[in-house]
Amino acid sequence: MSLRLKIVAALVLLAACATAAVGISSYVSTRHELNQVVDRSLTTAASNPRQLLQYVGGGPGRGAGPGVGTLNTDADGDVVIVPPPRTFDAVLGQVIGPDGAVLLSPQSGQLPVDAADQAVASGTDAGVNHPRDVTIDGEPWRMLTVPVRSGCAVAGVAIRCAIQIARSGRETARALSVIRNRTLFSVGLVIIVAALIGWLIGRQVTRRLVRLTQAADNVALTGRLDVEVPVSGADETGRLGLAMNGMLGALARSRDQQQQLVQDAGHELRTPLTSLRTNVAVLRRFENLETGARNQLVADLDTETRELTALVNELVELATDRRDDEPAQECQLGGLCQQAAARVRRRTGRTISMVADGSVVSCRPAAIDRAVLNLIDNAAKFSDAGEIEVEVKAGRVSVSDRGPGIPDDDLAHVFDRFYRSVASRSQPGSGLGLAIVRDIVESHGGTVFATNRVGGGATVGFTLPVESPQSLG
Repeated sequence: MSLRLKIVAALVLLAACATAAVGISSYVSTRHELNQVVDRSLTTAASNPRQLLQYVGGGPGRGAGPGVGTLNTDADGDVVIVPPPRTFDAVLGQVIGPDGAVLLSPQSGQLPVDAADQAVASGTDAGVNHPRDVTIDGEPWRMLTVPVRSGCAVAGVAIRCAIQIARSGRETARALSVIRNRTLFSVGLVIIVAALIGWLIGRQVTRRLVRLTQAADNVALTGRLDVEVPVSGADETGRLGLAMNGMLGALARSRDQQQQLVQDAGHELRTPLTSLRTNVAVLRRFENLETGARNQLVADLDTETRELTALVNELVELATDRRDDEPAQECQLGGLCQQAAARVRRRTGRTISMVADGSVVSCRPAAIDRAVLNLIDNAAKFSDAGEIEVEVKAGRVSVSDRGPGIPDDDLAHVFDRFYRSVASRSQPGSGLGLAIVRDIVESHGGTVFATNRVGGGATVGFTLPVESPQSLG
């Protein structure tokens, strides 16, 4: 079932249930109130049994009660009185004996007698029988039985008796029928209106969802990320459209970056591969080379292989971004920098000084360690001598060297992938070290910087949000 149909069905069901509940409640309360009115009239009439005798006929069976009926002649030509229908009188009365026998009845016919009525007449139940619904000749009636305290005289003998008083329920049934029919009509009308409103609401809600679905299907079918996603409104659907636009934009940028990475990687790989092919071609004449040339050739091959391996490893790390799998934790930034400096110190023998406060940052330790290591390696590579200074203060890590510095035109590009200034192209490296630093730092919500220092050399580093800055004193 589509979302539109679900909305229509939900509104129809809700409206139908609400209308039916109101209708049923009205019907039940109205029926109860009408029965209460009838019961009060019967109870009022029952409070004066002598007055009830006006509703009772003059003898047992079909008596000469109130109303004269219709004069007519029978087959023998005798004049007879045709009794009126039961509903001719609003109230009917009947006297029953202790055994339930009818002593006096209405002119229109006897009323039904049951065990409860007999109990009232015989005195077994001294109280008043509660009003109840009965059906007489297919018509609804409301009947009440009350005892006659003074008794009844039959053939000069006083006996217990009771009077049954009944009131027609036709008007009540008619009123309830009208209420029932109006309730059914209202339910049907509300269902139709609810279905129409639900369809309009569902159409309004799903129209934009359908367009979003079509846009998503278009992306899946064509692979294009420049598909226009319709965005309108400030509700959830509108925000979904904005989110889809943002997602497609991010995917497009990611794909462009991947394509650029592949192109740059292909360009950078050509140089070491060309050099390797050249040295392999020379290696074919290995026996004709002098010993010094042989050793130099093997050393070149080893260096180029190492550089190629390092380049491939950095490309894989940059492309897969495996550092994101490492959980973040609070670390002392100065401790991470101490570990990285110690490794570079052992590997290169360079003098590396360290000044650090107790800045604590939330980070991925291995990733930040790699970023600091790249900065110190970069300083060692571009400064042949002199001390390398590492400073950590309030989440700011700076690595300073005593090298030639960075040309002003290159300062804005030193963190770009594969970017290498004209002066540094003769140096070993892939041009990815500082790019990896920038990716790591930005993934932590930080920023990178590069400046030339007074007196020569460069200062390169980054700043991270600090969790708990504290001085080590």
